[in-house]
Amino acid sequence: MTTLSIDIRRAEPRDADAIADVHRLAWQGAYAGIIPHRALTAMINRRGGAWWSNAIQRAATVLVVEIGGRVAGYATVGRNRARELPQQGEIYELYLRPEYQGIGLGSRLFAAAREKLAAHGLKGLVVWALEDNDNALAFYAGAGGRDVAEGVEVFDQKALRKVAFVWD
Repeated sequence: MTTLSIDIRRAEPRDADAIADVHRLAWQGAYAGIIPHRALTAMINRRGGAWWSNAIQRAATVLVVEIGGRVAGYATVGRNRARELPQQGEIYELYLRPEYQGIGLGSRLFAAAREKLAAHGLKGLVVWALEDNDNALAFYAGAGGRDVAEGVEVFDQKALRKVAFVWD
């Protein structure tokens, strides 16, 4: 029997290509049919290994979850960008490779991201999700988030509503 370890840690530049791969696969799975194809492809293509390496090196807080040494997902966190919401922290992105979704890794990564924000002294948390992304809405509602605000993101002239979930 083989035992696989699950580790959540801060990303390092050597993780950049693996994070780019997770980003591509997760975004294709989450947003195909929601975000217009051309816009989605452009967004994914902008975020290759070099982009992620730069993000990690310029002090962005990027966490990865590894299973048996393989990057299975990532989260990016920092200060809340929505001035109208009082929560100080924000999870900007939290994604897993499709084959690792639905087995509890997202919850573990979410908890680690919350801990990282709290360790930086940021009280409260906000996460935005596209209203048409049923899996994300169910995940954040299931994690105890309260739906408190709405906004709009525009992709190739298609306006999509987004929802803010908060935790105090």
